[in-house]
Amino acid sequence: MTRSKPQPKPISNAQHSGQAPATVSVRWLLTAFAIAIPGAGLCAWGVLCLLFWQGSWQLLYHPAAAVTRTPANVGLAYDPVGFAASDTGMPQIQGWWIPGGGTARYTVLYLHGQDGNLSDTVGDIDRLHSAGVTVLAFDYRGYGQSQFIHPSEASWRQDAEWALEYLSGTRHIDPHSIVLAGSGLGANLALEVAAAHSELGGVVLESPLDAPVDAIFGDPRARLVPARLLVRDRFEMNTAAAGLRIPSLWMIEGATPGRSGTPESDKAYAKVTAPKERVRLDAPQKSHQEFVDALRDWLEGLHR
Repeated sequence: MTRSKPQPKPISNAQHSGQAPATVSVRWLLTAFAIAIPGAGLCAWGVLCLLFWQGSWQLLYHPAAAVTRTPANVGLAYDPVGFAASDTGMPQIQGWWIPGGGTARYTVLYLHGQDGNLSDTVGDIDRLHSAGVTVLAFDYRGYGQSQFIHPSEASWRQDAEWALEYLSGTRHIDPHSIVLAGSGLGANLALEVAAAHSELGGVVLESPLDAPVDAIFGDPRARLVPARLLVRDRFEMNTAAAGLRIPSLWMIEGATPGRSGTPESDKAYAKVTAPKERVRLDAPQKSHQEFVDALRDWLEGLHR
């Protein structure tokens, strides 16, 4: 039996030439690490910026979806209204129309604050209505039964503009008989809108916030990202006050820190060149009637 001879192993080029196999150099590894580690850090920072941009609105705005109270809870007759129809024909804004009776000279467009929804404004609406006016109150998009979006200063401003268009275009109300009224951050918004509409009758500002965006830019996470480039909200009270050309009534409830009565709101009030009045409600147990009396007197002055 014939045995086959073992075949000789092929000789590699490295063996043939007498060279060692190729290896990764230490310098190459160091260079790769020097590029990969900062790159990974930059990606992580980019993700952090994206998350802050997407979620920072929650630091200032605190909407609630469930509407649990209506004007009927305090004995007020009202009509649910919807306006600002989308491309599909569905109203984007939901609100309440509370008629003031045949003697009502003014219609108040009420802008609520950044917390909750219309359910939390029933008491405020009752106070306004008690002064003898018709009231239109609505929820911004992202609040209550209005269209769901993430709220922002720009969306609030658009919603307020739509409400004015609804009053003048659908309800055919003379702009000179429309008075803006806002509470908390809604007062800051009312001041902005009033500065852009000199045809309106006046504006009532109840405890505007002095530095609302500090809730965003003062957050520790804002120090890790270029927050002022990522967030457009500003609510510049001084700028709006300087541009105001219609009468204003500033209603101050005590001297609550972080709200009115601090230097920022004082500066804004001082910048107003149009007719203005400031009333301080120092007695909480009487603030309802004080508010009603002060508003009624101011409205009477507008009429005269």
